[in-house]
Amino acid sequence: MEQCLNVERELDKVLQKFTTYGQHCDRTLEELIEYTSGLRQELTQTGGQDVELSGTLSLVLSQCCKRIKDTVQKLASDHKDIHCSVSRVGKAIDRVFRHVSPFFILTVDAKYCSFYPRMGQNFATNQNFDADINGVALDGCWQTDSQRLLSEVMVEHFFRQGMLDVAEELCQEAGLCIEGNQKEPFVELNRILEALRVRDLRPALEWAVANREMLMTQNSSLEFKLHRLYFISLLMGGTENQREALQYAKNFQPFALNHQKDIQVLMGSLVYLRQGIANSPYMHLLDSNQWADICDIFTRDACSLLGLSVESPLSVSFSAGCIALPALINIKAVIEQRQCTGVWNQKDELPVSAY
Repeated sequence: MEQCLNVERELDKVLQKFTTYGQHCDRTLEELIEYTSGLRQELTQTGGQDVELSGTLSLVLSQCCKRIKDTVQKLASDHKDIHCSVSRVGKAIDRVFRHVSPFFILTVDAKYCSFYPRMGQNFATNQNFDADINGVALDGCWQTDSQRLLSEVMVEHFFRQGMLDVAEELCQEAGLCIEGNQKEPFVELNRILEALRVRDLRPALEWAVANREMLMTQNSSLEFKLHRLYFISLLMGGTENQREALQYAKNFQPFALNHQKDIQVLMGSLVYLRQGIANSPYMHLLDSNQWADICDIFTRDACSLLGLSVESPLSVSFSAGCIALPALINIKAVIEQRQCTGVWNQKDELPVSAY
């Protein structure tokens, strides 16, 4: 993942350069336009185009032309430097995917993530992937059973991401039969997450209330935090929502034992409804980051109830491959260059000591 972070850092540098270059370009051109406009006005005052220019004015015009030429050359040089930075981003991306297996090719619009040659062939060819991992891959690792298991993992990944149409297409191409009860939990999870992203708490609250007993056995605070967010949304409406907020506070009763201090803070904020929570000591209740946090908490607890890991197994495997494969391929290349082929001839073991 360090290489992915390098890509992000290079991209940040390019964006910063673009911003700086744009500001510098606008400022420089405005100064140049102002300078030439002033010179034009001065020439007009001397008598217009029919009057012969004096030696001084000729020198001033020559200096103006030189200044314009130098400015254009400087801007072009700066633009060329940005182009080099963009090229470095491309090289950094190439380094990340240099040793990635073609079985895990991801298209830019996230439409496919497949080991099927027909789905990934063109993309792999266009992106010039170096996908030769035969030297470190187990022979026969992609037999029929392995391909079927990989397809199932990929389908689950797409269900997690809410990409149901892609998952259905993959099922058809791989000949998989996914039952509705396997897909339904992911559909519901994504539906609730989409609602949370637009700050609609009702679907999540309905799900949390329906699964309250299982959530409480896991010591989950999800339902309380959902009620807390809904209560805060009422507070933002000011005194008009005061009665409704007091009525809604009854939902905190089941959580009074474990969240007593938080409830006290929420009830204390009612005192400042008239002047506005944003202008009170309770302004921290309006922190927008808590919406991102509630999405993470819901995903974690929902996956726990479904018996799933929070992270997609495909994403974890892909990340592990990005880290491990380049090192193994480099070791293999060094061994071959030094003609020590007998040192590592078993692909089911590592070429280094485990101790």
